[in-house]
Amino acid sequence: MKLPGEEEMGGGGMGRSIIYMVIAVAAFVLIVMFAVFRENDRKRSGSDYVQEVRQQKEEEAQAEELTAKEEEEAQEKPKLRAEDLDFWDMYPVEEEEKPEADGKGQANDAASVNPYNEKAEREKEAERQKEEELRNDPATDGKHTLITNRDGTEEWVLISPYLTKNTFDFTKMEDKAGLKRYMENGRKTSYVGVDISKHTGKVSFSSIKSAGVDYVMIRLGSRGYSTGQITLDENFKENIEGAIDAQLDVGVYFYSQAISQEEAIQEANFVVQNLEPYRAHVKYPVAFNMGFVSNDKSRIEGLGREDKTTVTASFLEGIRAAGYVPMIYGDKEWLIKEIDMTKLQDYDVWLSQEEEIPDYPYRYSMWQYNTDGVVNGIGGGADLNICFVNYSER
Repeated sequence: MKLPGEEEMGGGGMGRSIIYMVIAVAAFVLIVMFAVFRENDRKRSGSDYVQEVRQQKEEEAQAEELTAKEEEEAQEKPKLRAEDLDFWDMYPVEEEEKPEADGKGQANDAASVNPYNEKAEREKEAERQKEEELRNDPATDGKHTLITNRDGTEEWVLISPYLTKNTFDFTKMEDKAGLKRYMENGRKTSYVGVDISKHTGKVSFSSIKSAGVDYVMIRLGSRGYSTGQITLDENFKENIEGAIDAQLDVGVYFYSQAISQEEAIQEANFVVQNLEPYRAHVKYPVAFNMGFVSNDKSRIEGLGREDKTTVTASFLEGIRAAGYVPMIYGDKEWLIKEIDMTKLQDYDVWLSQEEEIPDYPYRYSMWQYNTDGVVNGIGGGADLNICFVNYSER
């Protein structure tokens, strides 16, 4: 039997207990879920941190790689020049000439270039070409000499380093009554001469001596340029004896057309034979004169340079062997182009060049400077010479 109010009391207590239990379970579940969520948040946060660190390292590596690449490109890229800067476009440039129209009436467009660069390059190239031309100009390089050929053409020829150069100072040359004299320290150190032949005509040797002539070069004979026949100059005997009587120093020359050594020796023997009566009076050289003829073909046309050199040497050796002073006569073209003077250096040279100042670069002893001069005692044009050696005292 229940007491009054027992059922209500008993039921209410049990309900409260269940409620407390439910609350406790719910609280426990909440605590567990909170712990789980917190742990998940912690793990997630750690994973993000690792990911962030990894990403940062990758970005740093990419930055280093980009920097290295930029440095490499900077080294390969040409340096910026002043003319590459944009501000040059601020200045006006003279208008270039428009290109000419082609056959269809349309202008040909040139490639677009920086006008400042183009002008600078043109000026630089022009300056370089000018320097190159001056450096290679045979007229100013001091290594060439100008030759006038037989046909009138001119050419620059290299000066040989193997031949002795002349050392004359032509500021010491003076003219007196049309005759040249070389003066040193106020004293005449040269000798006045004329060369004569049958073509000179009658000569008054006493008159030319009074006019200041010191010596004469007399043509002894010649070989015919077509026939090859040797003849004595028609006026030789009269001329040499007249010069000796006037007490002038005497030398002779022979006009050669020899085409072989045998003919050259024949000519030398002919000269020596005809000089024998006058040996004691021949103090000046015996000259060999070989040359072409004007307006005709001579015997020696077929000879090469070496052949002419051999013929010349043969004649001169014969003269030297006879006890006379041998000499080569010729103009600049002949001495440089027609014979090889490197093989004839042992012989004196008689230069023929009608110039105020001769430009033959090599050594010579005698110079024929005028073939139409005026001297008392010779009618018509006289061949005037100056000699730089006193052969009469040798």
